[in-house]
Order: sequence, then C-alpha cells, then structure tokens
Amino acid sequence: MAINWFPGHMAKTRRELKENIKLVDAVIEIRDARIVKSSANPEVDDICGNKPRLILLNKSDLSEEKVTNEWIKALSKDYISVLSVNSVSGSGLNNIKPALEKILKEKHDRLRAKGLANIVTRVMVVGIPNVGKSSFINKMAKNNIAKTGDRPGVTKSRQWIKTKLGIELMDTPGILWPKFEDEEVALNLAFTGAIKDEIMDIEELALKLIERLQNYYPERLINRYKLESLSEEPLENMNNIARARGTLAPGGNIDYNRVSVLLLDEYRGGKLGQISLERP
Repeated sequence: MAINWFPGHMAKTRRELKENIKLVDAVIEIRDARIVKSSANPEVDDICGNKPRLILLNKSDLSEEKVTNEWIKALSKDYISVLSVNSVSGSGLNNIKPALEKILKEKHDRLRAKGLANIVTRVMVVGIPNVGKSSFINKMAKNNIAKTGDRPGVTKSRQWIKTKLGIELMDTPGILWPKFEDEEVALNLAFTGAIKDEIMDIEELALKLIERLQNYYPERLINRYKLESLSEEPLENMNNIARARGTLAPGGNIDYNRVSVLLLDEYRGGKLGQISLERP
C-alpha cells in the first residue's frame, strides 16, 4: 500500500521549527504509545539537535503496559527522559515537571547561581498529527486553549501557552515526513488515524489490521466479535466479523465499507483492549 502525504504547510512548519528551537530550553516530543517507533518523526532529531528532550508515550491506556515499559527503558538516555502518559485522563502528567527539572538541572543550577529564583521553563511541543498533542496542552493549561480534534492537521500555527507549573509551552502543527519508505510504518500510522482516512483505501487498511491482529492478538478478535475461531485468511475473518455484527448490504452481501469503518473505529477507541503494534 503506497502512502504519500505531505501538505504544503508541513514544509513551512519544518522550517519554522528549526528557526524557533533557539527560543526554548527543552523539547517535549509526543508519540503514540501503541506505535512508538512509527510515531517518531525521524526529522525531529535533526530539528532538536542536542536540546534536552522529554518523550511522552501518550495514549498509554490503549497500549500494553508491559510493552510500554520496555520502550521507556529502550529510549531513555542522558539528555532524554521518557514518560508514559494519558493526556485525556491526566495520568502521568504530574511527572513532567520533575522530569524536565532533571534534564535541565545543569542549566537551572547556573541560573540559580546568578541569583535567579523564579525560573520559567520554555518548552517546544512537537509530534506528528493525531498523537494527542492538543489534548496534552489543554490538560497542562487546564483550559481549552489549543484546538482539539480526532483528525490529523488541527493545529495550524505556533502559539505559546502558560501553565501554573512555571512551564511555558510552544505549540506547533503536527508534521509528517514526505514519503514512507517502510510499509509497516505507513500502515501503523494509518491504523491509528495519523493519516487521514479520506486518502486511504479503508477496506484494504482494515484487512491489513485484521492480518496484524490475528497474528499478535487473535483472542481479541475472537472475544470481541464472538467468533468460534479464526481463519488463516484475513478476508474470511472480515466476512465473519461482518456477519457477527450485521454489517450486511441488501441481499445478505457483506458491506465491506461498513465493517471496515467499524473495525478501525473499535480498534482506535480501545474496544479491542490494550494493543501495542510495535515492540522495542
């Protein structure tokens, strides 16, 4: 499945991020805990340079806790801290200030030595579309300053948001890279909604998701859709799910669009349970 998606504003965003990085003390990079590798924009390393970074594995309520903890260990480095969070419920967000203080300790010590008592930490928040960046900022600010939506591409321009924690957040539009060389990365992004459904073949995407789930989480499909067993053929499993859910067209034929939308919505909404599509 070839997926290319690079709206014009994303090239502009990339330039602005490189220009604005000098205005901040650190970077908070938000990723999707279900697809930690795939939701990391490879250009962020180049944009951030050696800035201290805090990686937030968001939507952790939808990922397998054991796998998320493995990612935290794998990604943590001297100047990079990693936390598991849920920006909707607020779980894990109280660990952000201590984590930032830890990676900025040397800088803060220098400022305190110069007599500065009230230190405001300025942070750039980056992430690809639909990882929950705006929800995170709203929770940190405790009001709906940033626009939120369940579709990619909601944030359009840079804005500063103050919090009560002595942290100022620079919100930025989500950026994706121009071409997905790895089909698995492209599929993971599409499964979780980081790429707009309107540009996808939704039926092929749902079939690929069934194939992935029957390999790694077969019991989730069986239990959720009350199937007797799974076939080795994803299409046959899709047909059985459609019959179980009554997503049929007149004449009893399978309505593939309806069952595809149903399956993707239920996966994204966590109705199939906590699922991690990638491991470190």
